[in-house]
Amino acid sequence: MSVATSPRRNFLSLSVLLGVLMLGGCSMVPAYHQPELPLAANWKGTGQTSAARGGQWWSEFHSAELNDLITRGLSANYTLKAAASRIEEARASAQVVGAGQYPTLALGGNVQRQNNYGTTKKSSVFAQATYELDFWGKQRAAADSADALANASVFDAQTLRMGLGASIADSYFQVLSLEERLRLAQSIADDAKQVLDLVEVQASQGAVSNLEVAQQRNALQTFQAAMPPLRQQRDLALYQLAVLVGETPQGFHLKSSGLDGLQMPRPSAGLPIGLLRQRPDVQAAEARLVSANFDVGVARAAFLPNLSLDLIGGIDTIAGGNIWSVVGTLTQPVFTGGQLTGQLHVDQAHVQELTASYRESVIEALQDVETQLSATRELDKSFALNQAAVDSAREAARLAQVRYRLGSTDFQTLLIVERTQYQAEDTLLQVRLQHLQAAVGLFRALGGDFTPDTLASLSPSQASHP
Repeated sequence: MSVATSPRRNFLSLSVLLGVLMLGGCSMVPAYHQPELPLAANWKGTGQTSAARGGQWWSEFHSAELNDLITRGLSANYTLKAAASRIEEARASAQVVGAGQYPTLALGGNVQRQNNYGTTKKSSVFAQATYELDFWGKQRAAADSADALANASVFDAQTLRMGLGASIADSYFQVLSLEERLRLAQSIADDAKQVLDLVEVQASQGAVSNLEVAQQRNALQTFQAAMPPLRQQRDLALYQLAVLVGETPQGFHLKSSGLDGLQMPRPSAGLPIGLLRQRPDVQAAEARLVSANFDVGVARAAFLPNLSLDLIGGIDTIAGGNIWSVVGTLTQPVFTGGQLTGQLHVDQAHVQELTASYRESVIEALQDVETQLSATRELDKSFALNQAAVDSAREAARLAQVRYRLGSTDFQTLLIVERTQYQAEDTLLQVRLQHLQAAVGLFRALGGDFTPDTLASLSPSQASHP
């Protein structure tokens, strides 16, 4: 309805309207409490430890090439780029939902002319505002729910980022380890070839039989046969590394060719309770739980009356003054066939589901850390024992070769110590790789370089950058 009003009445109407809009609201969102879990004071098998530090954990291996690879991967990896786009999408969706908290404003006007019995002009200019009074906090809860989901998408991107850095480090160490294993196989094969040449000379002089020649030739061929599978594994790991870095396998190569120079870091595990803030996947699970809790508030508010206001104001040349129209619409759901109740039950069940998922994510994170701590401890021991075994095997091989040339030991003994030395050195290289990868696994289990305090300021465009 449109009526001409005086300025005094306009002021009175606006005052009443503003008074209604300023009414305090009531939130229907349940109070949120972080699900409790029984957390131990310390990790199993460890004493009191300092807080795990964040930052670029990969720099603790002291490899400039690894630092460069991870930096390139975090900038160019396509999976992270897709995750950054999902952050943009989630934040845009939150903006759309959040717009419901504010009034909408539109401007319009019209001009009309008639010339049948003279000239008549009619024109008007008006503004229209519509606002749904959020007395029960329904719109605010919906906006908060969308914001929490947007936060979850950021945590998801950080989880991918954390996993990508660990995968690059794992693949890099694997390539270097396979390079060293190839060099070892080639070195042992070269030694076996020298022994074969010696045995062939001895056989031509009747000092040994053709059986010894055949046995040594078999040993040489065995060492040589180990190299093609190692090359294939190295190439596969190298190509996988190229993809992780966001580059094509063609032309991709590494400058380093071995594990020498890498330092074994000692990550600080911190305390179990700190893991809840260190792991982005745990944070993502909680963000989704928070979002679902706000959804329950939205579902509760849907049972209550809803008040919307429409205000139109403008100037009409025919009426000769201001035109105001204020319409308030109050609706109260009476019968919805169980829709509102059903939606509330859906949202409440979703909270229960995500509470269980959150607890599971925490338990899995704790298990992950304990597993990596155990692996690190046991591989420390294994590496030391295998290093001692290699030292013994090298000394045994040296003595056997000297004694064989002097004729004081038989050929069968020489063959055994050759194989033992190769197996010991190859095993040591594999344990060295496992040792490095266990350190990477522990960094990842502890949350990598994730720092919650800096995450709040992370923009979508930075989600795939270090």
